[in-house]
Amino acid sequence: MKSMTGYGHSSYISDDFVIECEIKSYNNRYLDIVHNISQSLSSFESYVDERIKAVARRGRIEVSLKLRVLKSKVMLSVDEGLVESYRDAFRMISDIAELPTPLISDFASIDGVITAVRSDDASIYSEGVEKVLSEALDAFEKGKIREGEGTRKDLERLGDSFASSLSKIEANADRLEGHYRKLLEDKYRDLTGRNASESDFITELGAILVRYSINEEVSRLGVHIAEYRKLVSSDDPVGKKLDFICQEMQRECNTIASKSQLVEINLLVVSMKDDVENIREQIRNIE
Repeated sequence: MKSMTGYGHSSYISDDFVIECEIKSYNNRYLDIVHNISQSLSSFESYVDERIKAVARRGRIEVSLKLRVLKSKVMLSVDEGLVESYRDAFRMISDIAELPTPLISDFASIDGVITAVRSDDASIYSEGVEKVLSEALDAFEKGKIREGEGTRKDLERLGDSFASSLSKIEANADRLEGHYRKLLEDKYRDLTGRNASESDFITELGAILVRYSINEEVSRLGVHIAEYRKLVSSDDPVGKKLDFICQEMQRECNTIASKSQLVEINLLVVSMKDDVENIREQIRNIE
């Protein structure tokens, strides 16, 4: 189990440049990768995404990949044809106006005469990018796993609490049927002024028990808690599946609450619903 929140950082230093990578993530329903990458490293964006998708399934992930050049490999290119044209023009002006011969600085100040051309390409950064990304992702994933294990323990504890309350409700299910049996018997006697006949009583009781029995809800909750425990113990991304299970558990709890008139069962249902809400709060943090 992995948390959706994590952090990782690494840097690569060479004689010519420094590359720094930072990865941090927050809770999000889907995987959303946000980039902050230096222009010179933009060609690595798809590579970065592939590496992130290998370790994360959900969450808003902000990745920063920055380049700082220490020694710039730049060549200067001179437009010889343009220089010759300006030279001839300067000579003509000098002869006509009887001015001094122009200086090199006069040529250098003309746009297009000298052009800076970078002599490197993004491939020289490949080793550095791979190194910082691997190290940052390693720290990032370890943090997600560490936090995820803490969440797993909380989910196991909450699941045990829910299951304990469910067992107590199951033990009180017969009492609930007895409660409705007595209510029906008392009501029947009040209305008829006599003891209820066995056949009439059984008919009415059967109708009430069909309507108010919680056996089916208890049985379904038993299935849900078994699946819940299976998912919690898994190392696969289970956040969405757990959220669905919690919805079903909440629904069954609400149904039991609507049927029960026993204080003991109602108090247990309140505790179970509280456990489900705490579970849903926790699973918002996992993949």
